[in-house]
Amino acid sequence: MASDFTVNAEPVHFKEAIDFFRSKLRLGTRAWTDIWQDQHARTFVVAGAMKDDLVKDFQEAVGEAIAEGKTLDQFRKEFDDIVARHGWSYNGGRGWRSRVIFQTNMRGVYASGRWQQVERQKSRRPFARYVAVRDDNTRPEHQAWHNTILPVDDPFWTTHGPPNGWGCRCRVQSLSARDVKRLGLKVSEKAPEIRMRDAEVNTPEGRVRITVPEGIDPGFAWNPGQPANEPARLGG
Repeated sequence: MASDFTVNAEPVHFKEAIDFFRSKLRLGTRAWTDIWQDQHARTFVVAGAMKDDLVKDFQEAVGEAIAEGKTLDQFRKEFDDIVARHGWSYNGGRGWRSRVIFQTNMRGVYASGRWQQVERQKSRRPFARYVAVRDDNTRPEHQAWHNTILPVDDPFWTTHGPPNGWGCRCRVQSLSARDVKRLGLKVSEKAPEIRMRDAEVNTPEGRVRITVPEGIDPGFAWNPGQPANEPARLGG
C-alpha cells in the first residue's frame, strides 16, 4: 500500500492539478467564508488579502512551492518577503498563518490531482478506498471511515472526498476488484451513514449557523477533484 501523503519537499506530480491551480481566478477576500466550499476549486484566496497584487504574489509563491516540492520553511521565507513587500497586516501568528496557507493549498492540489487520476482509471479500477493516517491526531470519524471501499461514482465521495477539514491528512486510493482481494479487504455493502450537525462560522457580518456532515469541518464538504472536471463556474 502506498504511504500516507505528507506535506514535505516532494513535488506534486499531477501536471493537470498544478496547471489547474495556476489557472485559478484570484480574488481579494475579507475572510475565508467569503468563498465557500467548491467555490475554492476555481478561485485562489488568502483570507484578509484584498489587493490583487498581494494575492497574485501569494498565488505564484504557493504554485512554485507545489510544483518544486518546497518545504514549509522555504515557503515561509517567501511569505515573509511578500508580507514585507506589501506591508500586509494579517490575523494570527506568522507560523500558524503561513502553515495554513501552505498546507491547505498543497493538500487541496494533491487531492484534486489524485481524484482526477481516480476518474481516469475507473474503468479498470472502479473502486475508491478511504485511507486515514490513523494516529493520535486523526479525527474519530476519519478513523471510522478508514478502509471504506465504494464505487468511484458513489455519492459519498462528493461530500467526503478528502481533505475533510483543516489539517486533514486523509486520502483516497483507487482499486480494482483484484486489488481489494489482495489487500484482504471487502467492498463496503453501503456508504457510512451521514449524520448532519449544526455549526456556526464567523463571517464579517457576524456568526452564521450552517449544517454540515459530522466529521467534516465547515466549508470542506466537497470533493476537490470533482470541480476540476467540470465547466468553470463561480457560485454557490
